[in-house]
Amino acid sequence: MSGTAYVIGTFDTKAEELRYVAGLLRAAGLPVVTVDVGTKTPAADADVGARAVAACHPQGLDAVLKAGDRGAAVTAMTAALLRFMASRQDVGGIIGLGGSGGTSIIAPAMREQPIGLPKLMVSTLAAGDVSAFVGVHDITMMYPVTDIAGLNRLSRVILANAAHALAGMMTRQVPVSADSRPALGLSMFGVTTPCIQQLTARLGSDYECQVFHANGAGGRSLEAIAAAGLLQGMVDMTTTEAADHLLGGVCTAGPDRFDVVARTGIPWIGSCGALDMVNFWAPDTIPERYRGRLFHAHNANVTLMRTTAAELERIAAWISTKLNASPGPVRLLLPEGGVSALDAPGQIFHDPAADAALFAAFQRHFLQTETHRLISLPHHINDEAFVAAVEGEVRRLIPA
Repeated sequence: MSGTAYVIGTFDTKAEELRYVAGLLRAAGLPVVTVDVGTKTPAADADVGARAVAACHPQGLDAVLKAGDRGAAVTAMTAALLRFMASRQDVGGIIGLGGSGGTSIIAPAMREQPIGLPKLMVSTLAAGDVSAFVGVHDITMMYPVTDIAGLNRLSRVILANAAHALAGMMTRQVPVSADSRPALGLSMFGVTTPCIQQLTARLGSDYECQVFHANGAGGRSLEAIAAAGLLQGMVDMTTTEAADHLLGGVCTAGPDRFDVVARTGIPWIGSCGALDMVNFWAPDTIPERYRGRLFHAHNANVTLMRTTAAELERIAAWISTKLNASPGPVRLLLPEGGVSALDAPGQIFHDPAADAALFAAFQRHFLQTETHRLISLPHHINDEAFVAAVEGEVRRLIPA
């Protein structure tokens, strides 16, 4: 065990539940600090009162407690808690209790904590889409079933489970691994799975291969891990999230995709996997401007749209600009035989002319230097020969 359990919530509305959770954690042998982030009536018995937290706001205490309306106060308290938690040196784990307001205040502070530090948010919003609160961080969300509005026979059980879960995370040590292999982050989609499976088989004895699904959240997760210094290299074979970002698909990783490469200079070996497609949900979700395009039903809920030559030129320019900014080594490998399982002879998205436009755009926009190289290969991305070339670049740039 190391560090203190921080129990955070709005004591003006949830004091009874917060005291209950804190008591269970203390009974489990953990040091505990309770933190009040209420914006109405400050609690008298929290270890750290709302006024002390609010005083951490860049504009001072009044920016929170005299914010005017509730929305402004919640937003200000969110900023204050971020600064407060960043100042603490003893954080061993965090548990928060909240509805929409409390979750909005507490989750951002959790996201700023290191990956691996236990974080558990008991939230009435946890039964819905929690991506806005979790982001790409290891926050455990627990749905309380009842509202967090007083203790009862059901809430006591659920809150006890939450408290004991945090206690378990804090007191049970992660098994120590003697693994000294360099860690690689690889991006994969279903249509590039053969490529990644071959790579992990070839590299697995000398490298720890961490695979991320290129579905938007996966790309953000890959880059968050890289930004945290937990990877020695990125093997970013599936860059399809760029297509979704630029063309309005649902698997976008946002405008910051590839920026970690420029910020950190991490060795990057990648390709243009699955740039032949943009992802949408069921057909009735596809924007009207794309009606009449070539589509493929991946399943009942996912529809793929084939990218055009003009779109691919735009995508290549965007990716190249991002990679050109990297101070570290970059290897961009172009599979001239096709960029996905659907982009192969006889497959629905096979379009050599569109692919040629993609490769030509990379040739124009990617700036080659002593450390940045563009490598064109007459193979499909899932071919063994292409995989072997990728393996060679990995081993050259990131010695095992």
